[in-house]
Amino acid sequence: MTGVRDEQDVRASTVDGTLRRSARRTPERVAVRYGPRTWTYAELDAAVSRAAGVLRGLGLGRGDRVGAYGHNSDAYLLGFLACSRAGLVHVPVNQNLTGEDLSYIVGQSGCALVLTDPDLTDRLPAGVRTLALRDADDSLLARIPSAEPYDGPQPDADDLAQLLYTSGTTALPKGAMMSHRALVHEYVSAIHALGLTQTDRPVHSLPLYHSAQMHVFLLPYLAVGAQNTILDAPDAATIFDLVEAGDADSLFAPPTVWIALSQHPDFATRDLSGLRKAFYGASIMPVPVLERLRAQLPGLAFYNCFGQSEIGPLATVLGPDEHEGRMDSCGRPVLFVEARVVDEDGKEVPDGTAGEVVYRSPQLCDGYWDKPQETEAAFRDGWFRSGDLAVRDGEGYFTVVDRVKDVINSGGVLVASRQVEDALYTHPQVAETAVIGLPDERWIEAVTAVVVRAGEVTETELIDHAREKLAHFKAPKRIVFVDELPRNASGKILKRELRDRFSTAD
Repeated sequence: MTGVRDEQDVRASTVDGTLRRSARRTPERVAVRYGPRTWTYAELDAAVSRAAGVLRGLGLGRGDRVGAYGHNSDAYLLGFLACSRAGLVHVPVNQNLTGEDLSYIVGQSGCALVLTDPDLTDRLPAGVRTLALRDADDSLLARIPSAEPYDGPQPDADDLAQLLYTSGTTALPKGAMMSHRALVHEYVSAIHALGLTQTDRPVHSLPLYHSAQMHVFLLPYLAVGAQNTILDAPDAATIFDLVEAGDADSLFAPPTVWIALSQHPDFATRDLSGLRKAFYGASIMPVPVLERLRAQLPGLAFYNCFGQSEIGPLATVLGPDEHEGRMDSCGRPVLFVEARVVDEDGKEVPDGTAGEVVYRSPQLCDGYWDKPQETEAAFRDGWFRSGDLAVRDGEGYFTVVDRVKDVINSGGVLVASRQVEDALYTHPQVAETAVIGLPDERWIEAVTAVVVRAGEVTETELIDHAREKLAHFKAPKRIVFVDELPRNASGKILKRELRDRFSTAD
């Protein structure tokens, strides 16, 4: 259902409604800071209504899809919330996409308008209707002060709020249809599992197009009335300045960004004692890296956040008091998520046995936009198939072994890439690594490690090091050295690109 009713259900809870309630509760409290601009909750809520009026004034109809192809900013947030209030379906697009990848999402979703930043407009397909988010005389941000607030029909809880496109690490992206009801349930789960409070001072530096930064942190923090700082990017010096000034005490970042922060020359010399909460997720955190971070910042509470776009995206959390003895675990399901581990036939496997994680939850998407076959394949036997391979222990904690499609079949034996990566990360000259399977006449797939070096080290040395930590059949047959690993804007390493690149290499 993509439309809105003529009269809102008084029991409905919508995405923009979380902001409206905070604005009525604490109108003068600072809601968002971005660069030189500061918005109180009352100001932000009023601006959202006016921005919704701008969008509906362009002739957009109920349930129309509106693309968002822009950099981090307060205007990006306003665009999302305005779509929500106006009954439009927001379609966030990775601002790094170009060419066919960009055209595919804009076209497949059927965007009637794309909100964009001026420096990105020329990348969009010809004929696409656009409106600048900011930095232009006729932008959404510039129109807000003189616009009439939208006071038309409001969305219902079951209406679509967003199409969240999957990262496309293994296939073409699919648009997960997220309703207001699903996202609001996910916000409550995040607030509960992560202990988000009004007194927290979070900094949001990862791309807002990504569901983790927007839906696990920024929107839940707006729901509880916290003061939020939006940054263009996870710049280490800026984050360190905010922490030292007392303007930031909570940060979410994927493992690649935490690694970069910990390796920054100023990391050891800056006073980061004001940082209280460290959230990590989007990809698996290597245990050796996590151990180093905890040793460097002993007073910092670490939370492992795990999930995927289709569930809003938070599914499990490992809290700071749960890390000891289970550093590689992604925790237990959050408030509104039920999970189990099953075999290929959908039968639940015993604790301690690897299988695919499946979910039941009001946070789940309604399916994939215009992809009925993919929807049917994902929703089977009353559960959603995640594609993640994991083990559940007797206390209900889950440990992700791999993506089902990333497990390596080496000589007929299945090898989890994460275990090999953790072994390699214990070598001091390994800065980053991704382990993949490449076609091999003898082994079916040869365990191959793609490595970014931190110093001088040879292929033989790394293979020998891995064999000291692992059974020999699990150790890499080959090491490939690169300057950097390909990843999307959320920090997730794109193993599909590595397989494509090196499976055809001489």
